[in-house]
Amino acid sequence: MDAEMTKNNFGQVTIFIIVGIIAIALVLFFLFVFNRGTGEDELPAEVQPVYETFLSCLEEDAGLGIGLLEDQGGYIELPEFEPGSFYSPFSSHLDFFGTDIPYWYYLSGNNLQKEQVPSKRIMEEQLSEFVADRISRCNFDSYYAQGFSIKQGESSARAVIRDDEVEVNLNMRLSINKDPDNVFIDTHKVILKSNLGSLYNSAFEVYKKEQQELFLEQYGLDILGLYAPMEGVEFSCSPLTWNAPEVFSRLEEAVEVNTLAIATNGRGDEYFRVKGIDADVRFVNSMNWTHSFEVNPSEGPLMISSPVGNQPGLGILGFCYVDYHYVYDLMYPVVIQVNEGDETFQFPVAVIIKGNKAREPYSAEAVNIEIPELCQYLNTDFKVRVYDTQRRPLNADVSYECSNTNCYIGKSVNGILEASFPQCINGRITARAEGYADAKETISIVSSGNAEIYLEKISQVNVSLKLDGRPYNQAALISFISNDSSSTIFYPEQKTINLVEGDYLIEVQAYKNSTLKLGSSVREQCVEVPRGWFGGVFGLTKEKCFDVEVPEQIVSNALTGGGRQNYYVSDTQLQNFKNVDINAESLPNPDSLEQLQINYLLFNDKSLEVSFR
Repeated sequence: MDAEMTKNNFGQVTIFIIVGIIAIALVLFFLFVFNRGTGEDELPAEVQPVYETFLSCLEEDAGLGIGLLEDQGGYIELPEFEPGSFYSPFSSHLDFFGTDIPYWYYLSGNNLQKEQVPSKRIMEEQLSEFVADRISRCNFDSYYAQGFSIKQGESSARAVIRDDEVEVNLNMRLSINKDPDNVFIDTHKVILKSNLGSLYNSAFEVYKKEQQELFLEQYGLDILGLYAPMEGVEFSCSPLTWNAPEVFSRLEEAVEVNTLAIATNGRGDEYFRVKGIDADVRFVNSMNWTHSFEVNPSEGPLMISSPVGNQPGLGILGFCYVDYHYVYDLMYPVVIQVNEGDETFQFPVAVIIKGNKAREPYSAEAVNIEIPELCQYLNTDFKVRVYDTQRRPLNADVSYECSNTNCYIGKSVNGILEASFPQCINGRITARAEGYADAKETISIVSSGNAEIYLEKISQVNVSLKLDGRPYNQAALISFISNDSSSTIFYPEQKTINLVEGDYLIEVQAYKNSTLKLGSSVREQCVEVPRGWFGGVFGLTKEKCFDVEVPEQIVSNALTGGGRQNYYVSDTQLQNFKNVDINAESLPNPDSLEQLQINYLLFNDKSLEVSFR
């Protein structure tokens, strides 16, 4: 009896165990079915178009992100904008025909070398965030009208950039419901054919080559030597003059055209081919982009080199010559475009030439060299207020100079700049605003304080020149020279001059066509040379003479009038009158070099008649 009961009990327990196992299996089955995402292949036929639309949105968003990365130098979310200054025209971004592209290399407003080269990992992170953010905007309106219920959960994405494709994996619960179907999918993946990865690799190779070899700066130096006066000697008894704005205009055009000619493939002139880059690369510049061209020495808009040999006391030379040497600073952007198929990856760099020399190759050491030591210690709070002469606030660029070191501080806003300055005894604060003459104030900064600076508005005045009371339309140099600001024009090509209130020395040099001929001559010139090998060792020398042949010269322009006059130009005159009349006296027509020298003596004693109207 007991054995039979035990057997029955055992049978009941076995049944319960089996039932329990089946129940658990069913629960697990249903949990598995309803809590896993439905695969794309498992979707009901009616739901399939909805999911295809979703994947199309994902592909479209990823493609848009890839396009932004290629157009914006590897960025979707741009780095923080940093404005330029009058020391450096570059902001941190280049406006490329309406698209802001961060510079990979540039010179900041306070004269620091900076890089903004994104890594591939940064590009992948920005593309992932871009896709995860935009996918919620996918338009399902047509399916809502058909009775579908579509919901999207929280999203996160991971992008992988390869040479010839971009893979995007999205984690987001997508629920699609329409009776009798109710499905959801948690993971989604699209793979786009794209050369983004290989384009970026090639772009980085070009960038490294530029930073190491400075080949763009070398092209810039060649352009400078071909299209601008740099140094030389010309036989002439009249000054050589160049209009700096015209020189800069030629340089702008030459930089644009020659930069467009540079390439890495076999097209065009061999000179313009950049070797060592296995990619199709173009280089773009526009004269309309922000740039800076400067030249020294110059007098306002003019570059003037005066002759030697026609001054009093130099008659023994028997000839005249002009020796000129100009030093240029050029800064301009170049957009580098790497092409593959129908895709282009582009980024800008700054080309920098200072003192007729290419910048140093970029490195951590170069950054430290570029930053003046004084400018590293901006540790004293100081307030600067900038006004015009009517005490109206001005927005101006402010710098501080101490011991020939100039530190850019910042820009005043509504006339006020509160910033940190370096400490210096008898330093000079300089304020510069467009349309106003630069203002400089000597101020010692050893503790917190404030200062006020006033800028004088520049007025443009029309110039009319007469010689002996008659209108003069031949070549003349007209200069208004003062301690604070000077302006020179080459008349009659230029007939307006920029002036501010102040004391001026007005100087006019009038030239006329001349047929004065200086014949060729041979002159003896002697130098000290070592007296043989023994003399070279012990410093013994002897005189050796040789003949120097001076070629025949024709003085095509000779000084035939002019003079000097001290004159105070008042603010009232500049406000009320827009014309200045200058009358100068003529000088004898030179028929010899001696008479030409006498004219320079007479010129110093001649005065001018000056009147505003």
